[in-house]
Amino acid sequence: MRVVTINGQNHKGSTYHIGRMLAEKLTSEQDITEIFLPRDLPKFCTGCAQCFMQSETKCPHYELTAPLTNTMDEADVLIFTSPVYVYHATGSMKAFLDHYGWRWMAHRPSPGMFQKQAAVISTAAGAGMRSACKDMAHTCFFWGIPKTYRLGMGVQAIRWEEVSPKKKRKIQKKTTAIAEKIRKNNGHVKPGIKTKGFFTLMRFLQRRVMQNPPDKAHWQQQGWFGKNRPWDP
Repeated sequence: MRVVTINGQNHKGSTYHIGRMLAEKLTSEQDITEIFLPRDLPKFCTGCAQCFMQSETKCPHYELTAPLTNTMDEADVLIFTSPVYVYHATGSMKAFLDHYGWRWMAHRPSPGMFQKQAAVISTAAGAGMRSACKDMAHTCFFWGIPKTYRLGMGVQAIRWEEVSPKKKRKIQKKTTAIAEKIRKNNGHVKPGIKTKGFFTLMRFLQRRVMQNPPDKAHWQQQGWFGKNRPWDP
């Protein structure tokens, strides 16, 4: 199983350690790839809309995003981690997700995403984990990922070394439970009714309403206007 962790911060704090813990329960070290933000994508989306109107290759940051896209495409599981910043995910994580609006189901979703699983992880000394996890889980859904597991932990500490043994035991238990679910579903995960319903709505809009040539061409090439569906073998 190939796992990629997308870390919303450069330093290895509590959130990073929990994400790494989950990854190591899923696969061997050589099958884990780590992305750190902003280190690996130190740019904000400029809002030029070239990824939508022409191609993602026209993004001014394409040289940075292309290897990250390939890494995610090759993975079976995506793990997003972000500490809470003012009740939400970090700005670096948001900047990363902003670069992938073209991959939403409303535009040019990758068929491979409908075969993957994801986990979103957030920690805070206080509160805000739910909204931070939601920031990341939103993108997972709109990319078409069928299963996204959420883990928000109030660690009551600033550094991982300061997290209490009791809290770490709880984290171990929760990551083990998520890992077992991911392993069980690996290779045969299927989208639920919400994902299929949204895809069907986007299919209708792409056929009848939306007139963006790159998007329409993508749907035609995938055969989605016919009987093909991205979750089928």
